[in-house]
Amino acid sequence: MSRPLALLILLLGSLPSVAVMAAESAPATPQLGALDVAQPDGWDKEVALQPAPDLNPDPNILEVNIEAKIADVEIKPGMIVKAWTYNGLLPGPYLKAKVGDRLIVHFKNSLPEATTIHWHGVRVPNNMDGTPNMSQAPVEPGGEFLYDFILRDAGTYWYHPHMDSPAQVGWGLYAPIVVEDPGDPKEFGDDLVLMISDMSIDDKGVLQPKDNGGAFGDLFGREGSILLVNGKVMPRLKVRSGKQQRWRIINAARSRYWSFAMRNNMFTRIGGDNGLMERSEKLPRLTITPAERLDVVYTPALAPGSVSTLRWLPVDRGYGTAYARNSEDIMTIETVADTPVKPAVIPEKLREIKPIDLSKVVEHTLELTIKLERGIVEMGINGIPYWQAKPLVAHIGEKHIWTLVNNSPFDHPFHLHGYFFQVQDDKRIPEWKDTVNVPVNSKVRIAIDFDERPGMWMYHCHILDHAEVGMMGHLHVEPAE
Repeated sequence: MSRPLALLILLLGSLPSVAVMAAESAPATPQLGALDVAQPDGWDKEVALQPAPDLNPDPNILEVNIEAKIADVEIKPGMIVKAWTYNGLLPGPYLKAKVGDRLIVHFKNSLPEATTIHWHGVRVPNNMDGTPNMSQAPVEPGGEFLYDFILRDAGTYWYHPHMDSPAQVGWGLYAPIVVEDPGDPKEFGDDLVLMISDMSIDDKGVLQPKDNGGAFGDLFGREGSILLVNGKVMPRLKVRSGKQQRWRIINAARSRYWSFAMRNNMFTRIGGDNGLMERSEKLPRLTITPAERLDVVYTPALAPGSVSTLRWLPVDRGYGTAYARNSEDIMTIETVADTPVKPAVIPEKLREIKPIDLSKVVEHTLELTIKLERGIVEMGINGIPYWQAKPLVAHIGEKHIWTLVNNSPFDHPFHLHGYFFQVQDDKRIPEWKDTVNVPVNSKVRIAIDFDERPGMWMYHCHILDHAEVGMMGHLHVEPAE
């Protein structure tokens, strides 16, 4: 070996630390695909929801016991809340099944007042809808009721009471239902239900009265002082860079609109209230109104070993509701030190959603109205509160267009029981909805196909304080003429 070559080899051999430093400073190149690796150990430990034990050995039947009761719940270390719960849990038991399964719920009411269960977004028979004195009698304290129906549609849903809803939901009575489609692409990632809400409690963890704030609370809608993700204050979620997760987000708050974003991250929305949309879309920020659901693919994009937060951002839902408000951290995101993986490609085309045939339709205009007189707030549909209103009538086989008009100073999330609808807006990606936001000084047109299940149904603003003071109506679906 020549002397110059030997000197060169010696020189190169003396520089390993430089090479290591360069490798550490450069971003790691993904070697594995997202589908080839598992989520980090204990990735959802602090946010995992507890399922109800299945009492039935039949794989096509989910049979559970659910008891509404007051229980002590720890929402953060050292803070115990005496919450209203299903089975002592906040949120209540996670019900997970597949399309076509039968759900049987043995319900017991151990609360000090009457209640029901409404299966929000689920296409149930009319007598299973949980609306008191319409689809069923209220379940009095100590009483029981049997809910029994088929889960006909894949999607993310939830259940909650429909009696004194602002109080009972606000104090903790809410829980998720996921109906899986076994044919969904594996590229969506591992399921994670995120049930977001808030709670009005004092610094000792005592629940505030349902009417705190008086008429002001009725008008604005009451937002809780504590923000919760799956019943916890600032839980931690572990992720691996590039490894996708399918977030099924449910807004169970009585009035709060949620908007959130994360530094250097995009979300891919794949669905909402009633399963997949027609096409996926990438979004830097997510906004969800009370009662809505968002189905999104989250692709972690931060460097291994980093810690970030998911933040709630103020939403202007009218009349100063976002004025002088700061964003708040709601969940810690820990990116583990494992080597990043190559994210899976999320399909753009998800399913075909056939438009409702509007060649012959019945049209109605529903104006969401607010009246203030002598310090009392009264809301309604077309100026009439629900306790004075006559039912709107539809017949099996009819297609309707409802024009929702909002000239009031607040946004209103409009929810229809029993039926899905399509929002008539060319700017929207087609999807099936049961809840839609109607912004201030706007009109939203929805198309509904009354194809089955006659009976008395409800529609209302899902700011629950607004519904309670009158912004609610009844729909009588009658047999075909």
